[in-house]
Amino acid sequence: MIALQINDLQKRYKALQALAGVSLAIEEGEFFGLLGPNGAGKTTLISIVAGLNRADSGSVLVNGHDVVNDYRQARMQLGVVPQELVFDPFFTVRETLRMQSGYFGLKNNDRWIDEVMENLDLTNKANSNTRALSGGMKRRLLVAQALVHKPPVIILDEPTAGVDVELRKTLWQFIGRLNHEGHTIVLTTHYLEEAQALCHRIAMLKAGKVVALDSTEALIKRISGSRLALRLKDGVLPESLRAMIVPTGNVLPGEYTLRITDYAQVEPALAALRETGVVIDDLQLQHADLEEVFIQIMGETA
Repeated sequence: MIALQINDLQKRYKALQALAGVSLAIEEGEFFGLLGPNGAGKTTLISIVAGLNRADSGSVLVNGHDVVNDYRQARMQLGVVPQELVFDPFFTVRETLRMQSGYFGLKNNDRWIDEVMENLDLTNKANSNTRALSGGMKRRLLVAQALVHKPPVIILDEPTAGVDVELRKTLWQFIGRLNHEGHTIVLTTHYLEEAQALCHRIAMLKAGKVVALDSTEALIKRISGSRLALRLKDGVLPESLRAMIVPTGNVLPGEYTLRITDYAQVEPALAALRETGVVIDDLQLQHADLEEVFIQIMGETA
Protein backbone atom coordinates (compact mmCIF):
# COMPACT_ATOMS: atom_id res chain seq x y z
CA MET A 1 0.00 0.00 0.00
CA ILE A 2 1.20 3.51 -0.81
CA ALA A 3 1.31 5.65 2.34
CA LEU A 4 2.29 8.93 0.67
CA GLN A 5 1.55 9.54 -3.01
CA ILE A 6 2.92 12.78 -4.49
CA ASN A 7 1.88 13.47 -8.07
CA ASP A 8 3.62 16.08 -10.25
CA LEU A 9 3.70 18.89 -7.68
CA GLN A 10 4.36 22.36 -9.06
CA LYS A 11 4.87 25.44 -6.91
CA ARG A 12 6.15 28.87 -7.92
CA TYR A 13 6.86 31.93 -5.78
CA LYS A 14 6.99 34.78 -8.34
CA ALA A 15 10.25 34.18 -10.23
CA LEU A 16 11.27 31.17 -8.11
CA GLN A 17 10.17 27.70 -9.22
CA ALA A 18 10.23 25.97 -5.83
CA LEU A 19 8.85 22.66 -7.11
CA ALA A 20 9.05 21.64 -10.74
CA GLY A 21 7.04 18.45 -11.09
CA VAL A 22 7.93 16.36 -8.03
CA SER A 23 6.44 12.84 -7.98
CA LEU A 24 7.08 10.26 -5.26
CA ALA A 25 5.39 7.09 -4.04
CA ILE A 26 6.38 6.14 -0.48
CA GLU A 27 5.22 2.73 0.68
CA GLU A 28 3.57 1.89 3.98
CA GLY A 29 6.15 1.06 6.66
CA GLU A 30 9.03 2.56 4.71
CA PHE A 31 11.79 4.69 6.25
CA PHE A 32 12.29 7.22 3.46
CA GLY A 33 14.93 9.94 3.18
CA LEU A 34 14.36 13.27 1.43
CA LEU A 35 17.70 14.99 0.90
CA GLY A 36 18.86 18.11 -0.86
CA PRO A 37 20.82 21.34 -0.41
CA ASN A 38 19.22 24.45 1.08
CA GLY A 39 16.66 25.82 -1.35
CA ALA A 40 16.06 22.47 -3.06
CA GLY A 41 12.33 22.54 -2.25
CA LYS A 42 12.17 20.12 0.67
CA THR A 43 10.39 22.46 3.09
CA THR A 44 7.97 23.62 0.38
CA LEU A 45 7.15 19.98 -0.37
CA ILE A 46 6.56 19.19 3.31
CA SER A 47 4.41 22.30 3.74
CA ILE A 48 2.17 21.17 0.88
CA VAL A 49 1.91 17.63 2.25
CA ALA A 50 1.02 19.03 5.68
CA GLY A 51 -1.63 21.36 4.24
CA LEU A 52 0.23 24.52 5.25
CA ASN A 53 0.67 25.54 1.63
CA ARG A 54 -1.14 24.95 -1.65
CA ALA A 55 0.50 23.59 -4.76
CA ASP A 56 -0.08 25.37 -8.07
CA SER A 57 -0.82 21.96 -9.58
CA GLY A 58 -0.49 18.29 -8.74
CA SER A 59 -1.87 16.31 -5.82
CA VAL A 60 -0.88 14.62 -2.56
CA LEU A 61 -2.59 11.59 -1.00
CA VAL A 62 -1.86 10.45 2.55
CA ASN A 63 -3.04 6.86 2.90
CA GLY A 64 -5.44 7.54 0.05
CA HIS A 65 -6.80 10.84 1.42
CA ASP A 66 -6.29 13.98 -0.64
CA VAL A 67 -4.69 16.74 1.44
CA VAL A 68 -6.98 19.36 -0.17
CA ASN A 69 -10.30 17.64 -0.86
CA ASP A 70 -10.21 15.28 2.14
CA TYR A 71 -8.04 17.35 4.43
CA ARG A 72 -9.55 16.23 7.76
CA GLN A 73 -8.74 12.57 7.19
CA ALA A 74 -5.40 13.44 5.61
CA ARG A 75 -4.39 15.40 8.75
CA MET A 76 -5.39 12.50 10.99
CA GLN A 77 -3.01 10.24 9.05
CA LEU A 78 -0.06 12.60 9.36
CA GLY A 79 2.33 13.83 12.05
CA VAL A 80 4.88 16.51 11.16
CA VAL A 81 7.92 17.63 13.15
CA PRO A 82 8.82 21.08 11.75
CA GLN A 83 12.22 22.78 11.87
CA GLU A 84 10.96 25.82 13.78
CA LEU A 85 10.55 25.78 17.56
CA VAL A 86 7.07 27.27 18.09
CA PHE A 87 5.18 26.86 21.38
CA ASP A 88 2.67 28.62 23.59
CA PRO A 89 4.87 29.67 26.53
CA PHE A 90 2.01 29.66 29.07
CA PHE A 91 1.41 25.90 29.13
CA THR A 92 3.31 23.00 30.59
CA VAL A 93 4.61 20.09 28.57
CA ARG A 94 1.70 17.85 29.61
CA GLU A 95 -0.88 20.58 28.96
CA THR A 96 0.61 21.17 25.52
CA LEU A 97 0.33 17.49 24.62
CA ARG A 98 -3.22 17.27 25.98
CA MET A 99 -4.24 20.25 23.85
CA GLN A 100 -2.61 18.67 20.84
CA SER A 101 -4.62 15.51 21.51
CA GLY A 102 -7.78 17.61 21.64
CA TYR A 103 -7.08 19.03 18.19
CA PHE A 104 -7.43 15.48 16.88
CA GLY A 105 -10.55 14.74 18.96
CA LEU A 106 -8.70 12.40 21.33
CA LYS A 107 -9.95 12.16 24.93
CA ASN A 108 -8.31 10.28 27.79
CA ASN A 109 -5.02 10.11 25.92
CA ASP A 110 -2.80 10.35 29.00
CA ARG A 111 -1.48 6.79 28.79
CA TRP A 112 -0.01 7.37 25.34
CA ILE A 113 1.16 10.87 26.34
CA ASP A 114 3.03 9.33 29.28
CA GLU A 115 4.60 6.73 27.01
CA VAL A 116 5.71 9.33 24.49
CA MET A 117 7.18 11.54 27.22
CA GLU A 118 9.01 8.59 28.74
CA ASN A 119 10.51 7.53 25.42
CA LEU A 120 11.63 11.08 24.65
CA ASP A 121 12.95 11.64 28.19
CA LEU A 122 10.39 14.38 28.90
CA THR A 123 8.77 12.83 31.97
CA ASN A 124 10.69 14.95 34.47
CA LYS A 125 9.66 18.06 32.51
CA ALA A 126 5.95 17.19 32.33
CA ASN A 127 4.93 20.05 34.62
CA SER A 128 7.45 22.60 33.36
CA ASN A 129 6.35 25.54 31.26
CA THR A 130 7.56 25.33 27.69
CA ARG A 131 9.32 28.69 28.00
CA ALA A 132 11.60 27.17 30.67
CA LEU A 133 12.77 24.33 28.42
CA SER A 134 16.19 24.17 26.81
CA GLY A 135 16.45 24.07 23.04
CA GLY A 136 16.96 20.30 23.10
CA MET A 137 13.91 19.76 25.30
CA LYS A 138 11.81 21.97 23.03
CA ARG A 139 12.91 19.83 20.09
CA ARG A 140 11.76 16.72 22.00
CA LEU A 141 8.41 18.34 22.68
CA LEU A 142 7.99 19.09 18.98
CA VAL A 143 8.46 15.39 18.27
CA ALA A 144 6.02 14.45 21.04
CA GLN A 145 3.36 16.79 19.60
CA ALA A 146 3.68 15.17 16.19
CA LEU A 147 3.26 11.68 17.69
CA VAL A 148 0.45 12.38 20.14
CA HIS A 149 -2.29 11.02 17.85
CA LYS A 150 -0.27 7.97 16.73
CA PRO A 151 -0.14 9.01 13.06
CA PRO A 152 0.61 6.23 10.58
CA VAL A 153 2.78 8.64 8.52
CA ILE A 154 5.43 10.70 10.33
CA ILE A 155 7.47 13.46 8.66
CA LEU A 156 10.62 14.60 10.44
CA ASP A 157 12.04 17.87 9.06
CA GLU A 158 15.59 18.23 10.42
CA PRO A 159 14.61 16.70 13.80
CA THR A 160 18.16 16.56 15.19
CA ALA A 161 19.42 19.94 13.96
CA GLY A 162 21.59 21.46 16.66
CA VAL A 163 20.78 18.90 19.35
CA ASP A 164 22.99 16.70 21.48
CA VAL A 165 24.00 13.08 21.00
CA GLU A 166 21.69 11.89 23.79
CA LEU A 167 18.58 13.26 22.06
CA ARG A 168 19.61 11.74 18.76
CA LYS A 169 20.00 8.35 20.40
CA THR A 170 16.67 8.40 22.26
CA LEU A 171 14.83 9.88 19.27
CA TRP A 172 16.07 7.29 16.80
CA GLN A 173 15.38 4.44 19.19
CA PHE A 174 11.75 5.54 19.55
CA ILE A 175 11.27 6.38 15.87
CA GLY A 176 12.89 3.07 14.94
CA ARG A 177 10.44 1.25 17.17
CA LEU A 178 7.48 3.05 15.55
CA ASN A 179 8.82 2.18 12.11
CA HIS A 180 9.11 -1.51 13.08
CA GLU A 181 5.49 -1.33 14.26
CA GLY A 182 4.42 -0.22 10.77
CA HIS A 183 4.59 3.58 10.84
CA THR A 184 5.89 5.23 7.68
CA ILE A 185 8.77 7.65 8.34
CA VAL A 186 9.89 10.46 6.02
CA LEU A 187 13.12 12.14 7.10
CA THR A 188 14.86 15.27 5.87
CA THR A 189 18.29 15.87 7.34
CA HIS A 190 21.68 17.39 6.59
CA TYR A 191 23.29 14.66 8.72
CA LEU A 192 23.86 12.23 5.87
CA GLU A 193 25.26 9.54 8.17
CA GLU A 194 21.81 9.42 9.83
CA ALA A 195 20.09 9.02 6.48
CA GLN A 196 22.52 6.30 5.45
CA ALA A 197 21.99 4.35 8.66
CA LEU A 198 18.19 4.72 8.85
CA CYS A 199 16.61 5.09 5.42
CA HIS A 200 15.53 2.24 3.16
CA ARG A 201 15.19 4.52 0.14
CA ILE A 202 16.30 8.06 -0.60
CA ALA A 203 15.17 10.80 -2.95
CA MET A 204 17.50 13.70 -3.66
CA LEU A 205 16.06 17.07 -4.66
CA LYS A 206 17.78 19.94 -6.40
CA ALA A 207 16.14 23.13 -7.70
CA GLY A 208 12.68 21.67 -7.14
CA LYS A 209 13.29 18.43 -9.04
CA VAL A 210 13.99 14.83 -8.02
CA VAL A 211 17.49 14.17 -9.37
CA ALA A 212 18.01 10.74 -7.76
CA LEU A 213 15.68 8.11 -6.31
CA ASP A 214 16.78 4.63 -5.27
CA SER A 215 17.54 2.38 -2.35
CA THR A 216 20.32 3.64 -0.09
CA GLU A 217 22.49 0.67 -1.00
CA ALA A 218 22.01 1.21 -4.74
CA LEU A 219 22.84 4.92 -4.46
CA ILE A 220 26.09 4.19 -2.62
CA LYS A 221 27.04 1.62 -5.26
CA ARG A 222 26.96 4.44 -7.82
CA ILE A 223 30.37 5.37 -6.42
CA SER A 224 32.65 2.64 -7.71
CA GLY A 225 35.51 1.37 -5.61
CA SER A 226 36.94 2.53 -2.31
CA ARG A 227 39.50 5.03 -1.07
CA LEU A 228 42.95 4.74 0.44
CA ALA A 229 43.59 7.64 2.82
CA LEU A 230 47.27 8.32 3.47
CA ARG A 231 49.19 10.63 5.77
CA LEU A 232 52.89 10.74 4.89
CA LYS A 233 55.43 11.44 7.62
CA ASP A 234 58.31 11.89 5.23
CA GLY A 235 58.63 12.10 1.45
CA VAL A 236 56.18 12.93 -1.33
CA LEU A 237 53.61 10.91 -3.22
CA PRO A 238 55.17 9.10 -6.20
CA GLU A 239 54.22 10.40 -9.64
CA SER A 240 52.79 6.98 -10.54
CA LEU A 241 50.06 7.38 -7.87
CA ARG A 242 49.06 10.97 -8.54
CA ALA A 243 46.49 10.00 -11.17
CA MET A 244 44.60 8.16 -8.41
CA ILE A 245 44.19 11.25 -6.18
CA VAL A 246 40.60 12.12 -5.24
CA PRO A 247 40.03 15.87 -4.65
CA THR A 248 38.52 16.16 -1.16
CA GLY A 249 39.23 19.78 -0.18
CA ASN A 250 40.80 21.07 3.06
CA VAL A 251 43.61 18.50 2.85
CA LEU A 252 46.67 19.07 5.04
CA PRO A 253 50.20 18.83 3.59
CA GLY A 254 51.22 15.20 3.29
CA GLU A 255 47.63 13.92 3.25
CA TYR A 256 46.27 12.19 0.15
CA THR A 257 43.18 10.21 -0.74
CA LEU A 258 43.56 7.69 -3.56
CA ARG A 259 40.69 6.03 -5.41
CA ILE A 260 41.02 2.27 -5.76
CA THR A 261 38.65 0.05 -7.73
CA ASP A 262 39.92 -3.24 -6.31
CA TYR A 263 41.69 -4.37 -3.14
CA ALA A 264 44.44 -5.78 -5.39
CA GLN A 265 45.51 -2.17 -6.04
CA VAL A 266 46.46 -1.59 -2.41
CA GLU A 267 49.71 -3.60 -2.34
CA PRO A 268 51.12 -2.10 -5.58
CA ALA A 269 50.37 1.37 -4.20
CA LEU A 270 52.21 0.57 -0.95
CA ALA A 271 55.08 -0.96 -2.91
CA ALA A 272 55.42 2.25 -4.95
CA LEU A 273 55.60 4.24 -1.72
CA ARG A 274 58.25 1.94 -0.25
CA GLU A 275 60.37 2.11 -3.41
CA THR A 276 60.59 5.90 -3.18
CA GLY A 277 61.43 5.82 0.54
CA VAL A 278 58.19 7.40 1.69
CA VAL A 279 57.37 6.96 5.40
CA ILE A 280 53.64 6.42 6.10
CA ASP A 281 52.32 8.01 9.30
CA ASP A 282 48.73 6.75 8.90
CA LEU A 283 46.76 4.66 6.43
CA GLN A 284 43.02 3.95 6.22
CA LEU A 285 40.93 2.02 3.72
CA GLN A 286 37.62 3.86 3.32
CA HIS A 287 34.43 2.79 1.57
CA ALA A 288 32.12 5.13 -0.33
CA ASP A 289 29.36 6.69 1.76
CA LEU A 290 26.17 8.65 1.18
CA GLU A 291 27.91 12.00 1.57
CA GLU A 292 30.20 11.21 -1.36
CA VAL A 293 27.21 10.09 -3.44
CA PHE A 294 25.31 13.28 -2.53
CA ILE A 295 28.22 15.52 -3.56
CA GLN A 296 28.65 13.63 -6.83
CA ILE A 297 24.96 13.76 -7.76
CA MET A 298 24.61 17.42 -6.88
CA GLY A 299 27.68 18.14 -9.01
CA GLU A 300 26.38 16.09 -11.94
CA THR A 301 23.11 18.05 -11.96
CA ALA A 302 24.66 21.50 -11.68
